[in-house]
Amino acid sequence: MQRTMAIMSVVALLGACDQGAAPAPKREIKVQGEEQKMLARANELDRSIALKRAIQDAGSSCKRVTATGFVTDYKNMAMWQASCDDGREWAIFIAANGAIQVRPCADLKELALPLCKALDEKTAGKAPAA
Repeated sequence: MQRTMAIMSVVALLGACDQGAAPAPKREIKVQGEEQKMLARANELDRSIALKRAIQDAGSSCKRVTATGFVTDYKNMAMWQASCDDGREWAIFIAANGAIQVRPCADLKELALPLCKALDEKTAGKAPAA
């Protein structure tokens, strides 16, 4: 009888241990591919060339990239922005597997995607913090 009471007491205590405990904070996992890392480490000239090529490979035109900047991480994609000498602004989304999507910045609001930002001397060429 005493043994049964002791076991029941231990079970009751163990059950009470979990009550009121704060849930563990969720940690966001950031997956980065080699292409994302290389672009973030690149200097402004090399990044401009890479983003210009992405724009052209997507079937659009950009003779010269005048400024680039990191915008945000969006669904495990790095979002970069490129300004072209013809005045057009492009959003370039780079997935961890190296897949690239290019969208005109003017279309992003309609597509419910993060918006481009003004690229100035303070933001141009800034890479994300590693």
